[in-house]
Amino acid sequence: MNQSFKGSFDLTGKTAIVTGALGIIGRRVCVGFAEFGANVMVVDLEESAAVEFADHLISTYDVKAAGIGCNVADPAQVACMVERSVSIMGGIHILHNNAASKSSDLDQFLAPFEEYSLEQWREVMSVNLDGMFLVAKEVGKQMIKQGEGGSIIQTASIYGIMAPDHRIYEGSYFMDRPITSPAVYAASKGGVIALSNYLSTYWSKHGIRVNTLTPGGVESGQNEEFRQKYSARVPLGRMAEADEMVGAVLYLASDASRYVTGHNIIVDGGLHVW
Repeated sequence: MNQSFKGSFDLTGKTAIVTGALGIIGRRVCVGFAEFGANVMVVDLEESAAVEFADHLISTYDVKAAGIGCNVADPAQVACMVERSVSIMGGIHILHNNAASKSSDLDQFLAPFEEYSLEQWREVMSVNLDGMFLVAKEVGKQMIKQGEGGSIIQTASIYGIMAPDHRIYEGSYFMDRPITSPAVYAASKGGVIALSNYLSTYWSKHGIRVNTLTPGGVESGQNEEFRQKYSARVPLGRMAEADEMVGAVLYLASDASRYVTGHNIIVDGGLHVW
């Protein structure tokens, strides 16, 4: 099959849904999709903010975009979001299943494992894993209906494949509060990887490719002590920037990866090697 290698990354005429689109990684992925020609459905909890960001994409990149408010843990809202996306764009070709939660109560989210409540565990899981399931299910049904295949990329975390080094959290802060990485986050992200693997074989007969993006630690307001300790564990010697996740997502979304499914791209500066 002869084709332009540069052209294989072109997303013109395709529609991408990004959940968690107003987050650190989600915003940059939306920009990447728009820059490569895709129409973008900006999906996040607050519809007005999603609409505002979609308007920015339209004016800057001359693509179609729309914002939708959606709690991905709510089956009815997810079904409505997909229905609205199809109504606006005519179809769905790419899903970046990216929404995740660190809870409405950071004190409970960061509580020691021995004191962790089942309610808090279920709240995080309802977004980080149940939400992945609900969005993938509805988008997958639509892709099957369209009969054109598609690409689904699900965001996991480095702590879905390896345990945190708890020593680096001593004296570490985020947004002026002590931080750690709780077990529920690791368990939810490990589940994302397993779900992606399962779906990659389950939907392969429909030409739907399902892959995982596994980011390492992304700079987002951590204090200097944490950045130094974390960076010392990374072969490339620093934390990631959100922009450094975008290339992997664009690759997995495009025809450049048309023979890639069931893969986990780890973008972590080499942390998992050590």
